[in-house]
Amino acid sequence: MIVGKVVGSVVSTRKSEKLIGQKFMIVEPVHHMKSELSQIVAIDMIGAGIGEYVLVAQGSAARIGCGEETAPIDAAIVGIIDDGAGLE
Repeated sequence: MIVGKVVGSVVSTRKSEKLIGQKFMIVEPVHHMKSELSQIVAIDMIGAGIGEYVLVAQGSAARIGCGEETAPIDAAIVGIIDDGAGLE
């Protein structure tokens, strides 16, 4: 699981049937959690907004965490952080 900041959103009108109705957000991992990727696209099942710090599950944990075990999901926002002191 990583901590990141929501920096934008993505709109896709054509996508897999299993993703219809899902909201896609662009998440930038906090500085000390960055790997080879500087941003990721994550499914948002909990209503995060731009500028909020969030918890992101990746891989099979992302699919299980949002109850979509058969959907093509690699990252999902699973929590909104209330106090992000010390994250940046």
